[in-house]
Amino acid sequence: MNKALPDAMVSGFEPLIPGITLPDPNDRHVVATAIRGKAEIIVTMNLKDFPADLMTEFHIEALHPDEFIMDLFDLNQALVLQAVNAQRACFKNPEMCVTDYLSSLLRQGLPMTVSALDKFRLLI
Repeated sequence: MNKALPDAMVSGFEPLIPGITLPDPNDRHVVATAIRGKAEIIVTMNLKDFPADLMTEFHIEALHPDEFIMDLFDLNQALVLQAVNAQRACFKNPEMCVTDYLSSLLRQGLPMTVSALDKFRLLI
């Protein structure tokens, strides 16, 4: 991830960790990093460990990936479809057909994304 997104690297978050209370103390670094990086959203499947009532204190929202992708889709369908095509292009040996790709997303817990993308299957 460091190579793919070098601008996303955050440092200096460690002093913030002790002041953060979460259901799982091992997740405090995630919130500390978000605070230090001035992120407004944490995208996670693990919403139970980032409860909204605790996150509002930091002006950060925890979103499920399915909800996040749908927000992106609502903002710019073409860009999301372009990203989907780029991701599918990575599956070369063997290639992944659209049906298998959407099934994979469904297994990963992205039903709203699959429903939205299914309407554009000829473009992906």
